[in-house]
Amino acid sequence: MRGVNADRHSATAPPVMPSLRGRLVMPVAVLGAVAAAFAYVGTVDPNQPGHYPVCPLYRFTGLYCPGCGGLRSAHAFVHGDFPAALRDNAAGVLAYLAFAAVWTVWVVRAARGRPARIELRPMQAWSLGALLLVFTVVRNLPFGGWLHP
Repeated sequence: MRGVNADRHSATAPPVMPSLRGRLVMPVAVLGAVAAAFAYVGTVDPNQPGHYPVCPLYRFTGLYCPGCGGLRSAHAFVHGDFPAALRDNAAGVLAYLAFAAVWTVWVVRAARGRPARIELRPMQAWSLGALLLVFTVVRNLPFGGWLHP
């Protein structure tokens, strides 16, 4: 009998919440990885040929993808040259800022012990995809030269 009651009691016990340190491990690890990537791109200049591969889409078609100029944009961003970062890849700069906002929400929710569920609804995902498509098309049209990296 004792074993049955112990099993029933343990099944209804509330889950143990991880410590604050445990809840912040993943956000801090992700920030460390992103900071290391930005530090590398900030140190190894993508404007110098031979350091990074050329975008395959650009190499074979001459068209700029949404990511073209992203490394140069990150390099300029790290060095505080925000006009150059926007010129090289405006969508990239918006992505850097969106990452900072999402990461901050993640840390605050983790610190409070709440789940960090940030989900895009289908309409939001389609809208984001449509914006990237428009950005890609416009930067490849003659009047979109100001969006070329």
